[in-house]
Amino acid sequence: MAPKRDPKPFGSAQPPKASGGRSKPQPRATATRQRAIPDAVANRMARRIAIATGIPTVMGMGVFIGSYLVVSRGLLDIPTGITLVASGGCFLLGLLGLSYGVLSSSWEDGAGTLLGAEQIGVNIGRLRQSVRAMREGSGNNG
Repeated sequence: MAPKRDPKPFGSAQPPKASGGRSKPQPRATATRQRAIPDAVANRMARRIAIATGIPTVMGMGVFIGSYLVVSRGLLDIPTGITLVASGGCFLLGLLGLSYGVLSSSWEDGAGTLLGAEQIGVNIGRLRQSVRAMREGSGNNG
């Protein structure tokens, strides 16, 4: 059985400790390096986003082209509204694919499964922890 890993929030860099009421500014290069998405994870996200948004987007454009060809050749009389709703549905599916591509990517060393469905819950948990940590951090600055 694999060891259980504690999911860490995105950008899990710890804020600098306050000394005497003032915190030391952290060098930009260090802060950027700690919060950057690893290259392997970024490549996984890019691949998933390209597939999950690219296919529905091409389908949305294909609806326009297909509808034009069918109507211009007199095969069917397709109402304009049907064409717009069908292509809009495909573009909406592409927009959802953007979120899916980011949330289904594994942040572990291994690439994960083909669809990455098991990573969605883990990554949503990490996102919530990160937002919670940011809120708590901004509440203490005032």
